[in-house]
Amino acid sequence: MSEQAKKEWVEWIKAIAIAVVLAFILRTFFFATSIVEGSSMDPTLESGERVMFNKIIYFVDEPTYGDVVIIERPMKNYVKRVIGKPSDTIEVRNHQLYIDGQKKEQNFLSEEAIRGTRDFGPVKVPDGTYFVMGDNRSISKDSRNGLGFIKEGEIIGRTELIIYPFDEISLTQ
Repeated sequence: MSEQAKKEWVEWIKAIAIAVVLAFILRTFFFATSIVEGSSMDPTLESGERVMFNKIIYFVDEPTYGDVVIIERPMKNYVKRVIGKPSDTIEVRNHQLYIDGQKKEQNFLSEEAIRGTRDFGPVKVPDGTYFVMGDNRSISKDSRNGLGFIKEGEIIGRTELIIYPFDEISLTQ
């Protein structure tokens, strides 16, 4: 093998090694993927869709109303929408969401989902926690019925993009 061919092989190996290291860093610290299981986020996210989520966003910012977040629990990760922040009082009356007594529009919900939202609360969100709900309110396991308040450290990222199936690639927010 000529000296030129050896140099070319070394350059290729370096390029591949750098690409692998960069992919590892991006996957570990910045972005990851998750598969949506179940229909609690219909119609925003459907069961079987793969989403890419931003892992670094909440190191520089905090979750806010409407964010679709990944919640890490010991047995399973959940995908839910942030409805309430620390110190908020959350209530659902006559299918309408109220935060601190103010009616909130939920443009991301279908009319059917709004009608499926049963009365709840009022409850005050403790400091250091968030209140989350699925978009398919009538069947969602969320802060109202099973998940409880979500600690800030349990929110590991914000969904940014549906990446599979390929014909449905889109932003999730």
